[in-house]
Amino acid sequence: MSLVILHSDNHLLAVEKLAGLPIVPDESGDDSLFDLARSWIEVEFDKPGRAFLGVVHRLDRPVSGVVLFARTSKAARRLTDQFRERTVQKSYLGLCQGDLPAESGRVEHWLLKDRDKNRVKVCDGERAGAKLAVTSWRVLGRAAGQTLVELKPETGRSHQLRVAVASLGAPLLGDLKYGATEPLPDKSVALHAAALEVEHPTLRERMTFRAALPNGEWWGWARGIADV
Repeated sequence: MSLVILHSDNHLLAVEKLAGLPIVPDESGDDSLFDLARSWIEVEFDKPGRAFLGVVHRLDRPVSGVVLFARTSKAARRLTDQFRERTVQKSYLGLCQGDLPAESGRVEHWLLKDRDKNRVKVCDGERAGAKLAVTSWRVLGRAAGQTLVELKPETGRSHQLRVAVASLGAPLLGDLKYGATEPLPDKSVALHAAALEVEHPTLRERMTFRAALPNGEWWGWARGIADV
């Protein structure tokens, strides 16, 4: 499996994740993005033994887009701090089944995760184990009974973007877990991490990494307007 490199330097490696590829090895035994990225580093830079690679954030397996790894322990610590302190800027594109109730908005939910079923549910309010999820959204276009939406998470909760649009009556295409009526051919969810902005861990400069929309035909009409 080929690896699309978006950026590489002494401290960072930004790559493009395909939908269906796990970030790290799991019980499936399938190739992971982590394994592919580390192998690329070892070959590209002629590294003896196992190269260091730090996982600082994740995407759900059926989601595509930008993933950033740390190539040094210093970068891993500083990037992890940025994600924890919410100074990272993330922009996602979602293709929804149906229409959203306005041109833009902000969703706040208390989410409780069922780890056995790997899904979350919306709670009426704050309760034990629930976490607040905040998402801003705006409509970019509509066609053929679908809506292209830009999603910007202000928190980093599990499945929060998928639940946000589902709660507005427009689940993501292919997201059977949260209300879509049929799967996509590749079993993906029509959610794409389009852009990620961080502060470089040593240069202290803001950097933005972008990934183009996937090749799936369902994204076809959205390609001309998905410039975020």
